[in-house]
Amino acid sequence: MSNSITDIPGISVGHASDFQGITGCTVILFDNPATGSIDLRGGGTSTRQIDSLISHNTYGLINGILLTGGSAYGLNAAEGVATYLEENNIGLKINSDLVVPSVPTAVIFDLGIGNARSRPDASMGYEACLNSRYTEIEDGSIGTGTGATIGKIFGIEQATKGGIASSSFKINGELIIGVIAVVNAFGDVVDYKSGRIIAGVRDKNKKGDFLGTINLFKQGFERSFEPYQNTTLIIIITNGKFSKTELSRIAILGQTGLSRVIVPSNTISDGDIVFAVSCGEAEGNANSIGVIASELVSDTIIKAVRSAQSLGGVPSSSDLLK
Repeated sequence: MSNSITDIPGISVGHASDFQGITGCTVILFDNPATGSIDLRGGGTSTRQIDSLISHNTYGLINGILLTGGSAYGLNAAEGVATYLEENNIGLKINSDLVVPSVPTAVIFDLGIGNARSRPDASMGYEACLNSRYTEIEDGSIGTGTGATIGKIFGIEQATKGGIASSSFKINGELIIGVIAVVNAFGDVVDYKSGRIIAGVRDKNKKGDFLGTINLFKQGFERSFEPYQNTTLIIIITNGKFSKTELSRIAILGQTGLSRVIVPSNTISDGDIVFAVSCGEAEGNANSIGVIASELVSDTIIKAVRSAQSLGGVPSSSDLLK
């Protein structure tokens, strides 16, 4: 196994990046319609076609998921993914020559870095589909991770560069869990094994030192500008066969992996979302899958931070901690 979400059979992943504007998008495509659910806990989410993933809705089959930068503007990139799927006759069959693709989409706010008027659009969403592949995908400041940043209580000037990464874990030779994470958090990222902050709000006077967002709140500092500029997006995918109710529980357990390493998380200033998707027939236990996925979420978030590159004047964790 390559330790990538593409280790799961039947899914492909593609990035599209604008390194001048510092934004991008990432698409996950399913060879066969997949069942999905979702857990939304952030106070500032921005989404499209999420309704079908809510547990009480009957239709939950999806053809792809798009994660994109550009805040609400970036939702337009979903049109390009839908166009690509329609051209390939993928989607809900309406009649002999018409399909309606289901592409749940979630965005991060990355307008504070690079060119705020450069946003993922339909052409970029289509490009991500053309770039999709079944082999190991690139991690770091690429795709949706291009404009991701971490630790923004004092704004972008003292933030650390975020990114995207994926991981996988195999159980009993057949059942596979995969995670993809986009880390654009308001809070800090903590290595839960060492307890050390590895990305977050930086001390301007000491390279490699982080001030700690919670410590700053305790000292009386408050965010003095508009919230809703941060989001961590997680997708958990398994080739196990699970119902929407079971997937909802897996997504909830996945949120514990997010809160284990992002401190604080699920704030008013965040749009944190966890997707859980089943795209296979392997037998598995939803509780154990959720517990393992939770740890994999934590590890993938840390992987995204460690693989990020400095961009737009925002230094990466790897550069700061050299």
